[in-house]
Amino acid sequence: MSGQPHKRAVVLASGGLDSTVTAAIARQEGYELYLLTLAYQQRHAVEIERAKQVVCALKAEHHIVVAVDLQSIGGSALTGDLSVPKNQWSSDPGREVPVTYVPGRNLIFLSIAAAHAEVVGASVIYFGANVLDYSGYPDCRPEFIKAVEATLALGTKVGMMGGRFEIRAPLLRMSKAEIIRLGLDLRAPLHLTHSCYDPTDAVACGRCDSCLIRRRGFAEVGVVDPIPYAVS
Repeated sequence: MSGQPHKRAVVLASGGLDSTVTAAIARQEGYELYLLTLAYQQRHAVEIERAKQVVCALKAEHHIVVAVDLQSIGGSALTGDLSVPKNQWSSDPGREVPVTYVPGRNLIFLSIAAAHAEVVGASVIYFGANVLDYSGYPDCRPEFIKAVEATLALGTKVGMMGGRFEIRAPLLRMSKAEIIRLGLDLRAPLHLTHSCYDPTDAVACGRCDSCLIRRRGFAEVGVVDPIPYAVS
């Protein structure tokens, strides 16, 4: 034993492909994994169970599931009665913000992640945001992440004492195919991940934005996606 303190990182772990690869990156970079999953009354709540499976596969040191009722706020197809669009994905980031955007979600998630990091003594928060293949969400942009870092420096005990939280988004400018290749290289448990916004009996629909982006990524890599879909 070297006697050196272990580095700890809080990783936002949704049970999805991006967050799972992000957790694998944090592990490769030498961090103890403190995984944080948010149960926000999402219609695709199966991802919470997948996150628990990912935790086991990655042998994470710690995992908590925090309940946040964003369904009571509404305003999103993921938390309300609006229909999830199918077969409509476009890679044009200039289009309108889609109905699957959840108001305030990533701001809330990163705030909770920072609170958890402050308690467990972690200075780094890993976040699986992506701007190339993202579906038009304003809270996945690099300027948003930098703004949250600045806010945490002002509004936390760590910041007041001269420390800082670093939000790392290692997948930020990667294509979905590049993310999948990296996940395969890191032996991330991609077979356990869930990406679908509108599953039926835990089976991915294959037609929502998230499914279409994922399926295209695997096709570009030339590897069979290890999860089942309701439509081929």
